[in-house]
Amino acid sequence: MPSAPKWLFDVVDRLWPKLPIMEVLDTQLLSPTVKRVSFTGDLTDVVSKPGSFIDFRVNDTDARRYTVSAIDFDQGIIECIAHLHGDGPGSQYMDALQIGDRLQMNQPRPYNYYQESIPKYIIFGDETSLGLACSLQPILKENKQLFHFYFELDEENRSVPDLLGLENYSLFPKDGSFRKEDWVSSLPLFQKTDWLDAHFILTGNAKSAQTFRKVIKKNSSGKVNLHGYWLEGKKGL
Repeated sequence: MPSAPKWLFDVVDRLWPKLPIMEVLDTQLLSPTVKRVSFTGDLTDVVSKPGSFIDFRVNDTDARRYTVSAIDFDQGIIECIAHLHGDGPGSQYMDALQIGDRLQMNQPRPYNYYQESIPKYIIFGDETSLGLACSLQPILKENKQLFHFYFELDEENRSVPDLLGLENYSLFPKDGSFRKEDWVSSLPLFQKTDWLDAHFILTGNAKSAQTFRKVIKKNSSGKVNLHGYWLEGKKGL
């Protein structure tokens, strides 16, 4: 429910489980359009698994969803990574957050991206997927699962995965290539058998993710978890 009348959000807001009042502990611009925000507060009894997300009510009539990129229960710190893209309500809200701001946040909610029994993962996305990558990488490494990230990024954001400490990633320009089935089919992962049985997590731009899924269905035996985060011309997904 990215957008709804104020009265409906007011009702739903009262029903959603809340965290105690949180405070912005730190903000960091990793590029002109990627911002990491850390919140601190009491996380006693909070449950958050890899891939969990928080719905932020960014104004009276809009909510936006951000993955919990990292969480430290002992220190009481939750981290999210925001793509400041255009003048949308989510971008405006995250851009305006400053150290010391206090806010009421919804509790993290789980999303079933990760399974320990799966030996190989291919994870695709863009700037909006960086938080998910940060959330999944520690558990994938801990359980010695193979993984590789595929990111389509704007030129100004090509250094961000390294700044976030991500590993095993391939970068591609955000030039529409992932919407061309022939081009996606030519990727090295489809030319070898090593990754054809991997589990694919496809996020970011919905059209890119859908095209990637079509190619996977034609060229591999891998299962697909598709969750498009945004689509041109559509207000929130």
